[in-house]
Amino acid sequence: MSTIDGSASKSFLKVEGEDIVLDGKPILLKGAGLGGWLNCENFITGYPGHEHEMREAMLEVMGQEKYDFWWDKFLEYFFTEKDAEYFASLGMNCLRLPINYRHYEDDMNPRIFKKEGLKHLDRVIDICAKYGIYTVIDLHATAGGQNLDWHADAGNGQALFWVHKDFQDRTIWLWEHLAEHYKNNTWVAGYNPLNEPTDKKHTRLLAFYERVEEAIRAIDPNHILFLDGNTFGADFSRFGEPLPNSVYACHDYSNYGFPNPPEKYTATPDQVKYHERSFNRKVEYMRKHKMPIWNGEWGPVYQNASDGPDYEEINETRYAVLRTQLDIYHKAKASWSIWLYKDIGFQGMVYVGEDTPYMTLLKPFLEKKKRLAADAWGCDDTPVKDIFEPLNKFMNEAVPSISERYPPMWRANKHISRLVRNCLMSEEMCPEYAGYFKDLSLERIDELAKSFAFENCKQRTRLNEYLMEDSKRGQA
Repeated sequence: MSTIDGSASKSFLKVEGEDIVLDGKPILLKGAGLGGWLNCENFITGYPGHEHEMREAMLEVMGQEKYDFWWDKFLEYFFTEKDAEYFASLGMNCLRLPINYRHYEDDMNPRIFKKEGLKHLDRVIDICAKYGIYTVIDLHATAGGQNLDWHADAGNGQALFWVHKDFQDRTIWLWEHLAEHYKNNTWVAGYNPLNEPTDKKHTRLLAFYERVEEAIRAIDPNHILFLDGNTFGADFSRFGEPLPNSVYACHDYSNYGFPNPPEKYTATPDQVKYHERSFNRKVEYMRKHKMPIWNGEWGPVYQNASDGPDYEEINETRYAVLRTQLDIYHKAKASWSIWLYKDIGFQGMVYVGEDTPYMTLLKPFLEKKKRLAADAWGCDDTPVKDIFEPLNKFMNEAVPSISERYPPMWRANKHISRLVRNCLMSEEMCPEYAGYFKDLSLERIDELAKSFAFENCKQRTRLNEYLMEDSKRGQA
């Protein structure tokens, strides 16, 4: 099983049986997601709530000129040639690029393609190609929201994409433009049309996949489609015959890799079997149809000294989870994309240094967000548990059906925390976050943005050593 070197790729990757191949030779794609970039997420870069609300608050505070300058410099510094060089040095050969539809279309001016939205996407795809890194374009946020979570950037806790056909039509239209633009680029491994869809009827997703496949193939017959399972990439139970030249993608996060796990993880035989069962369930569809396996997202989160005196011991358990999962994927000959490459210190392979201008400026706000458990991802809600437990109890007693509300793995407490803390409360915090950018000079704004540049980041060494070690393993 080969990886890719830096030489020019003259052929498209394609699916042949159980493998992704280049010129007939099987390839495993191993890499990470560039979350927090062309689709921002609050825990990754520090803002509260949803991206569009945060952007509106920043525009009001900064004015158009400084607002545009900040975003252009932030997107530039977030991934440069130095990042690609480091990424490739670890043996990584694929970068998943989450994008938000708002870069390419305005809701108040629909179906007018914003070519300027391609500036940084083109730049990073070209930089990656220079270092032998394939890219997967991942539509992480659609018009209307393809899932009901915060990272779909709908802002209403609903996946309205599935109940308004126009949202689906606009997404088809967007993919037609992207396919036209990238149809001849062989370093683009393929297109990920929807990240983590949540269609509670299970039938609308399949109909959309057929539509988007037909629309893309009419323009671009060569690129692979990476199709996520339903219910956050975990459910393929209603899927029928696979579409041609397509890879079906699961997401495989472990409860043991997050705060408040079921028990301490020590890689006991039972704990390892738990992870094997979970992964095998998610890839049963791929194995039944003898197709490639691609795990589009996975990975633990990590703690630091501010989280308590036992943070190092906790991180040891998280690395143990990581290694268990890597062994499972290796035995399954699975390609994978760990979540994620860069952030402000929670999960990334590299992270913004604590003494950078951005982290120094935002420190009080980040501490407040943590105390309030404002973010959903990897949140330790212990500081606010006594506030929310009575509300959870009330809801369970008043409307017991909430325990069966879609998605099935969520309980009342998760629905409540999503809507009350991660939406309502966090939305109200957006002006406070934006206030940190008030009356700043262009020079100061550039300093803040440059905090995200590779030279101002630290490497999560243990994590990257394990990933590099795995990238060197051949076919099982």
